[in-house]
Amino acid sequence: MGIALYFYQTQSIAPSTGAKREIELDTGIVYKKSTGTYHVNVNGQMVVCSISSLLRRELVYPIHMESKPKYLQHVWDVEEIRAVDPIAVGDRVRFTDAGDGTGMIVEVLPRANKLTRRTPGPKPLEQVIVANVDQVIPVIAAAQPKPKWGMLDRYLASAEACEIPSLICITKLDAIRRGEDEVMAVIEDYQRIGYRVILTSAQDGTGIDEVKDALCDRVSVFVGMSGVGKTTLLNAVQPDLGLRVNEINLQIDKGRHTTTHLELFPLASGGGVVDTPGMKVFGLWDVEEADVALLFVEMAQYVGQCRFGLNCRHDHEPGCAIKEAVEAGEISEQRYKSFLYIREYIYAEDK
Repeated sequence: MGIALYFYQTQSIAPSTGAKREIELDTGIVYKKSTGTYHVNVNGQMVVCSISSLLRRELVYPIHMESKPKYLQHVWDVEEIRAVDPIAVGDRVRFTDAGDGTGMIVEVLPRANKLTRRTPGPKPLEQVIVANVDQVIPVIAAAQPKPKWGMLDRYLASAEACEIPSLICITKLDAIRRGEDEVMAVIEDYQRIGYRVILTSAQDGTGIDEVKDALCDRVSVFVGMSGVGKTTLLNAVQPDLGLRVNEINLQIDKGRHTTTHLELFPLASGGGVVDTPGMKVFGLWDVEEADVALLFVEMAQYVGQCRFGLNCRHDHEPGCAIKEAVEAGEISEQRYKSFLYIREYIYAEDK
């Protein structure tokens, strides 16, 4: 599915204060963000924008007035938004243009989707990583470093929660020693349950053309820890792309695992890529603990089929359909352990 990375529209609106002067609003896509600053792409030109303070508040209106225009409604209350930042890379926004290359964002247009996570702590907030994307691409090394399948499962669960398709990319295929079948067996498990997996090697070019085709005319989000070969892979896809992405990533404090600086890099073939360096934790936002099993595609069909129905925790209860599927080999032991980890560890801080 193609996606237009450049979008422009001008609209005249009357201010809610009742003033007769009209305000010209431009529309563009956020390509880059750092603390308090957003670079908005308008037909290939970047406008450096700040954010209106109104976007950090949520106005509450009486229900009986919802059918009326906002400027005719009486504000009942003002609440703090439950988000770290109301604007994300990939957002289509409206802004006032000062005419000197700067502007102020006053509105975020409705999102097709968003990849989110929740901040840790007793009062979690929603942290939108990127918006309006076509796919999430977890990158896992076949070796050097040893693949962390539990991390991959957390990436996949987050994408499932946000209803965004995933494409698994395995790098360093050439580093697997002959006769080492364990990695390939796990990969086949992911393929069996329906995930597309691309096996790549930047050394001999394996899978690079397939990755290029998968990225063409799509906005893709790369997730994966340092050392898995994302830079080398992106360089193979488009010369110097990985170096440009890595240059930005080196400026980020990886120990804090924030999204204070992200950037969308356009591809020559159409579409673009966003890297999310250093993000080890993808705590699920707006997902109840009892619904975690639904985020594992091979487990979803068994939910509600247990002896205790929807009250089953799929742990120690007798007559659990999911545990029986694990014992029958229909659900892999590794994926089941990942499910238990997410349910027990990710939600432990709320208890």
